[in-house]
Amino acid sequence: MARGRVEPKVILGPILYFRGEQGDRWWLSALFVLDGDAEPDDLRVDGVTLPVPPRHLLRWRDRHVWRFDFAVPRATRDQEVAYGFMDSGQPWVLTVPGRLTQPRFAYVSCNGVEDESRLAALDAPRNALWADLRQRHDADRYHLLLQGGDQLYADAVWRSGPLLSEWAARTGKERLAETFTPAMAEEAMAFYFDLYLRSWGQPEIAAVLARIPSVMMWDDHDIFDGWGSHPDEEMQSQVWRGVYMAARRHFTLFQMGALAEALPECVWGAQRSTFTQGFRIKDVGLLALDLRSERTPRRVMSDQSRALLPAWLDRFDGCRHLVLMSSVPLLFVDTGGLERVVDRLPGRIGIEDDLRDQWRSHAHAEEWQSLIELLADFSRRTGCRVTAVSGEIHAGGRGVLRGGGVEMWQLIASGVVHPPPHPMTATALEWLAGRKESPLDGYRFEMPRFPESGKRIIRQRNWLSLIFDGKGQLHARWSAEGQPNRYAQVV
Repeated sequence: MARGRVEPKVILGPILYFRGEQGDRWWLSALFVLDGDAEPDDLRVDGVTLPVPPRHLLRWRDRHVWRFDFAVPRATRDQEVAYGFMDSGQPWVLTVPGRLTQPRFAYVSCNGVEDESRLAALDAPRNALWADLRQRHDADRYHLLLQGGDQLYADAVWRSGPLLSEWAARTGKERLAETFTPAMAEEAMAFYFDLYLRSWGQPEIAAVLARIPSVMMWDDHDIFDGWGSHPDEEMQSQVWRGVYMAARRHFTLFQMGALAEALPECVWGAQRSTFTQGFRIKDVGLLALDLRSERTPRRVMSDQSRALLPAWLDRFDGCRHLVLMSSVPLLFVDTGGLERVVDRLPGRIGIEDDLRDQWRSHAHAEEWQSLIELLADFSRRTGCRVTAVSGEIHAGGRGVLRGGGVEMWQLIASGVVHPPPHPMTATALEWLAGRKESPLDGYRFEMPRFPESGKRIIRQRNWLSLIFDGKGQLHARWSAEGQPNRYAQVV
């Protein structure tokens, strides 16, 4: 594309992505969506000798998506690095960790809601916790932002345009045999592209995405509610598959800053067309599993992807701590009994797919047990502590699995925007969380009370900070809306 003379108009961006640590360099990408055909200037980055040229990724109507890839040399200690365009006003600033600095992460999930009208009932602004995260970043200077799924809520794809809404409104099974037409594809593409612009263009969110590099994994609402856990005849229909592919293309573009045919090296699952990502940062490992691309009502990951897990874990040999990102809690109370009761009820009551999503669903019990045993064996063999971080349940909490010489913690934080559960739902969660279980031979699981509240569940909207110390310990702190004290756990 020829360089234009008109100053490009930024519609969205920058969005920062983490690409990995290589030696003494911190690899990043920055994505912009611009209006019009004018090519942006090269990006200027402190510490990077040469200007960073733009790479054109996509044109959608009159909008263009551009990416800049760069590596910042690391000093002994943290440094504030400014980046931006020449003569274009105030630059953006990010924190690059020093070679001797321990990692500091922030974790968010559930950035939206199925029904926007529910946000009107909140006492605080929609993005109050994003503003809180931005403010705390000024003090704590997080190196990475982990986004654990549902970065946007795309359920309205079935109500956004005349073709998809008309198809979804019909109930006859004959519609499942219909073709996904080019006009439907155009409608879905427009919906997802515009939704990312609206969701991430909000000032409180944009301020964080421009300052802290992200590692993002997807969950069902990034596609639409319950994707992967609905009956086979729906999952295999052309229209559902067509909408899924539109969501997948936009997840790749916006949440990974890439194209499907050219994924970054940190995407370890690329050989299986999944989005599993892995990183080593000093002696801390980070593994973000793709738990949606291959999901069906009977499995979470395919046999082929599960066969890759041991080799992926071996890449973290020598780490003192592995943070495992699982969109739904890996360690949680058994929901299988409730699922069986719901399955026996006549008709559908609307939570079947939510229960089937859980790792403790009876449909995934064998797969879950195999994963827990694999992680426990890795921890015993290498001495690397494994901690899972998750969202999805729209509340905060923690759990611990002990046995066989291994202790694994689960940290749960959600939602950063999604409203908290109804008080009756929170009471039910609190009751469930009080149960102690022996889910596997020789192991005990419990969800301890927080001394700050005396409860096991944080009902308020929340986000999580994860800060490592020089001993390899993880200091987790939940920032909950309206709570002056931060809930804490040392792992």
